[in-house]
Amino acid sequence: MLGHRFTNYIPNPEQDGSDFDKLLDIFLQLIVITAGDVSEALAWLNNLINQYNLTSDGYGMGDFLEDLKDKGYISDQTPDGKFEITARSEQKIRASALEEIFGKLKKSGKGDHRTNFGGLGDETTTDKREYQFGDTLEQLSVTDSLRNAQINHGLDNFMMTEHDLEVVENEYKTQTSTVLMIDISHSMILYGEDRITPAKKVAMALAELITKKYPKDTLDIIVFGNDAWQIEIKDLPYLQVGPYHTNTVAGLELSMDLLRRRKNTNKQIFMITDGKPTCLKQGIKYYKNSFGLDPKIINKTLNLAKQCHKLKIPVTTFMIASDPYLKQFVREFTQVNHGNAYYSSLKGLGDLVFEDYRRNRRKKF
Repeated sequence: MLGHRFTNYIPNPEQDGSDFDKLLDIFLQLIVITAGDVSEALAWLNNLINQYNLTSDGYGMGDFLEDLKDKGYISDQTPDGKFEITARSEQKIRASALEEIFGKLKKSGKGDHRTNFGGLGDETTTDKREYQFGDTLEQLSVTDSLRNAQINHGLDNFMMTEHDLEVVENEYKTQTSTVLMIDISHSMILYGEDRITPAKKVAMALAELITKKYPKDTLDIIVFGNDAWQIEIKDLPYLQVGPYHTNTVAGLELSMDLLRRRKNTNKQIFMITDGKPTCLKQGIKYYKNSFGLDPKIINKTLNLAKQCHKLKIPVTTFMIASDPYLKQFVREFTQVNHGNAYYSSLKGLGDLVFEDYRRNRRKKF
């Protein structure tokens, strides 16, 4: 009698990866937390090794440090001999962030997003329809058309007419320009909660996703505190919170300016923040109020939300906070812009950003 016998699964130790790979994963996580400070990350790693016995007698911290240099993950070629991570480490960190946040999602074959528009598009689907004037021969489904002709006219008087023809429906593939705004005000590390590290990981994962899977899309990343400025993807591991207020107006103005230069029809803004707008720049001076929702600041912010709507730029806000009065502001901001808003925990932030990115990419703004 044939059957199956079940036993306890005993993993192969060789499949767990080398000692170097195990420590490398932890080291890259620490690099993000320490904002690219290699020496601090190595010090933390050494403490973890001692506390949890992460290495064996045959492979120690000194071996790992030598491997990091030999494999090109860190360099000490600076004038003062200080360790720095290399471009290889930066790419590895982005890839790790992508796997950590989006790894559970199924891979798709093609590397472009789809819209709901059919016709003479870019990518073949499984949908069929009747022939319409203007369809090309490449769209013709020969097998289905021959079958229709046989059914409609029979084999004895076989003929094919326009009404027998069937074509394969195509989809248009769209391109999208996205600006990701990251709040780096002081509140992102207040109350003992590190909110900037998850935000950085989401940004790195989104950047890696777009670079690898949707290369025709564009992603601009800006940070905003008292002011707003653009950063490069390679700068993300080094991003730190400053002693800043939250100038959402400056962030939106810079985002709109960047998107005006993009030729894509689809444009969107993702904003990751944990607080209310508390700052406004007037000439060379700053108008600040951290004690509540200041009408002067809020009205200017809402006016920009309305301008974005007129320019067909939806703003999706990911609010890492749950205060009722903050929710009220975000709700009003979203209604004015006709965008979306999420009140997210740090753990679910990545999934929300990715799902909304895919959802928006299927829309024609």
